[in-house]
Amino acid sequence: MTRALGAGLRRVVQAADPVSGRLKGTEAQLAGLVKRGLAFRHPRAPHGHFLTPAGHRIREGEDDAEGKSGPEPEVGASGSRASGSGTSGGVFAARVGGEKGAAEGGAARVREVRSAWQGLLELRRMSHTDGATDRPCGWERGHLVQAAALALEAAGHRPAGEDTEAGGYRVRETPQPEAVAVHEPDGEALRACAATLEEAGWQVGEYTEPRTRARYVLASPRRV
Repeated sequence: MTRALGAGLRRVVQAADPVSGRLKGTEAQLAGLVKRGLAFRHPRAPHGHFLTPAGHRIREGEDDAEGKSGPEPEVGASGSRASGSGTSGGVFAARVGGEKGAAEGGAARVREVRSAWQGLLELRRMSHTDGATDRPCGWERGHLVQAAALALEAAGHRPAGEDTEAGGYRVRETPQPEAVAVHEPDGEALRACAATLEEAGWQVGEYTEPRTRARYVLASPRRV
């Protein structure tokens, strides 16, 4: 539990951008929010400050006046907090499919995914000399599975749960450099996943597994 928010810090939180969570305030105010786990400082210049999921909950009135917060997410190089394939110890991770509870959703999860995706778009903007957000950045090429899974989850696709027979996407590594495989037993849902990744700046193609004859999507981050 964080310390109670004063009126000044609460006004800064309430004034945050409702989509990206970008904050404006004095250095002392922003540092105070970071200390409470309600904001994070973007690791790349101009080092903007953004709300964490816990900060979004405060802004939207879902936590009480004492400023409760959930576990502080880990902020990796992207600032997007998409740093793994599951959620452990309060660290946000894009759901790659197959994890325990992966098919579970809810408003809090939607908000966390939205915040992570907005952070990734901001990293794209700052990483590319032309400020483009329509193609993946270096962090995504170094975290292929997590990046592809975040794009899919942010677009509303359902990750697979532990039941291998149930539907939902599964993003997996491949022997090919800079390529991931996306599996989804429902053909229409698989094509929808491919369309989402293409729109997010990935090159995609649909293939057939020789042994099982199952269809899957091979996706690679586009460079230009």
